[in-house]
Amino acid sequence: MCGIVGYIGSQTASNILVDGLTKLEYRGYDSAGIALMETDGIHIERSVGKLINLKNQIADKKFMAVLGIGHTRWATHGKPSFENAHPHRSNELTVVHNGIIENYLELKKYLTDKGYIFSSETDTEVIAHLIHDNYEGDLLKAVQKTLKQVVGSYGLAIISEKEQDKIIIARKDSPLVIGVGEGEMFAASDIPAVLAHTRRFVFLEDGDVALLSREGFYIYDKDDKPAQRELKVIDWNPVMAEKAGYSHFMQKEIFEQPRAIIDTIRGKYSLEQGNVSMGLTDEAENRLKEVNRIVIVACGTSWHAGLTAKFYIEKFAKIPVEVDIASEFRYRELVIDDKTLFIAITQSGETADTLSALRIAKKMGAMTLTVCNVVGSSMSRESDSVIYTHAGPEIGVASTKAFTTQVAVLFLFALYLAQTRKTLEKDKMRHFIQELVRVPEVIEKVLKQDDNILSLAKKFKDSSDFLYLGRNVNYPIALEGALKLKEISYIHAEGYPAGEMKHGPIALIDAKLPVFCICPKSSVYEKVVSNVEEVKTRDGIVIAIVTEGDGGLDKIADYKVEIPAITEELSVFPAVTVMQIFSYYCASLLGLDVDQPRNLAKSVTVE
Repeated sequence: MCGIVGYIGSQTASNILVDGLTKLEYRGYDSAGIALMETDGIHIERSVGKLINLKNQIADKKFMAVLGIGHTRWATHGKPSFENAHPHRSNELTVVHNGIIENYLELKKYLTDKGYIFSSETDTEVIAHLIHDNYEGDLLKAVQKTLKQVVGSYGLAIISEKEQDKIIIARKDSPLVIGVGEGEMFAASDIPAVLAHTRRFVFLEDGDVALLSREGFYIYDKDDKPAQRELKVIDWNPVMAEKAGYSHFMQKEIFEQPRAIIDTIRGKYSLEQGNVSMGLTDEAENRLKEVNRIVIVACGTSWHAGLTAKFYIEKFAKIPVEVDIASEFRYRELVIDDKTLFIAITQSGETADTLSALRIAKKMGAMTLTVCNVVGSSMSRESDSVIYTHAGPEIGVASTKAFTTQVAVLFLFALYLAQTRKTLEKDKMRHFIQELVRVPEVIEKVLKQDDNILSLAKKFKDSSDFLYLGRNVNYPIALEGALKLKEISYIHAEGYPAGEMKHGPIALIDAKLPVFCICPKSSVYEKVVSNVEEVKTRDGIVIAIVTEGDGGLDKIADYKVEIPAITEELSVFPAVTVMQIFSYYCASLLGLDVDQPRNLAKSVTVE
């Protein structure tokens, strides 16, 4: 859950490292630090808190180093403190680490018995001392030997005063990429960290160790044998990772959703022929024909996308779907076989719980498919098939465009399954594709209500509790709306199926409780209206999301937000956009850190 960046070349390393850490701060912001290979040895700068503290600390210092490593931390072992901040040192070598070393207590005792003194509470310091203990004149071999003794996950970058012309990096269950330049090399936890310097990247696989020098790189696999990894050219523009005039990344990313959805669905459908193509191999298509059950596994917002997909797949393709929270999935007695399709949904492709679930399902014979946003990520490589969203970099910790692009591609996948199984007539297929193509335009119309939604946020930003109600396909959207509000404004909010309200939550309703009711025109419209009346009868404050021109709730709702008419299944897009904007403004008006809410990190790569 931390961010790593490394550089070796001819430019001033400190500038590149700090700039890279700025792009990675979404991965952790409890502390930060850099290690620079200066003429008199390794110089370390560390600070507690956000990266601005480190920037201020080094603002007046002149560094000459052209080699260094950096780190921004999200605390796992050891509280956020100066002592626990990375980089960590053992004599002449320095290490930064993302991940968790599970046997660190055993290794710490072993090293303590050998005379090593620990100055932090972290598991990372074990790695530094262990590499030093194994060093016999070759840093690469020392790292390789050390990793044979380590149990757990890691993304690592190591430098040594004894070998000042190289950086050693390694990964297992934690993302790490090599950026390839001319006479310079980069390492990073995520592409945007060094995208301003190169667009050529090599993705390390689990167990890989790499040696970076100014001239190039060498990769060795888990058996210490030379390995070849594909070099990929990334077409992201560095400007995509900037705020582009918006107050926060999250606000920018909300407004990027129409473009992101267009990019995600482009090339996957034909309106003329009324069909869908997901770019799967012939083998995958043949296996899909044998599938009789689907299991979707995800965490957080991606789980809500999975719940939405369940409605689509069961309606269009007539296949039973289960949706599981990844952190619970592998602790059950699982019923998985070769007729099961396992779908992992993840923005980063590195979410630890989801990755573990995927590996279990694969071992049990399931066909595996990953929906993710990051090319070359662990899950995209380990799945039988992958469908990419094309949201581009999402810097705000609270997911927005990643969610809507997931839902868009899952809607298409449901249509694809229906096409494969011949469970949907051609005219209906064409209708649903046409409606999906309208989604970006529909979201644009919602975005134009920005001021109206801002006025609602001004009224309710000081509320202590919220209830979100939805039915059918909009039930997961109620969950997502509540999650967004909790994540960034710290206001307690609960999402519920509207029909379930009378089985408990109705006890909470009084004249102080705002209730978001998602009630566009749909097959369950009358049912939702009835639930809204139940809220109003108990004096609850009703904020209704309704279809444009619908006056059916005029006498019931205290406040309304109108969304354009669209087929029921796709009403989720304008509805969730309203709630994203509302949550954003509540947090912003409260003066909170919208992009980096407390206790959260973007990519959860620990269990």
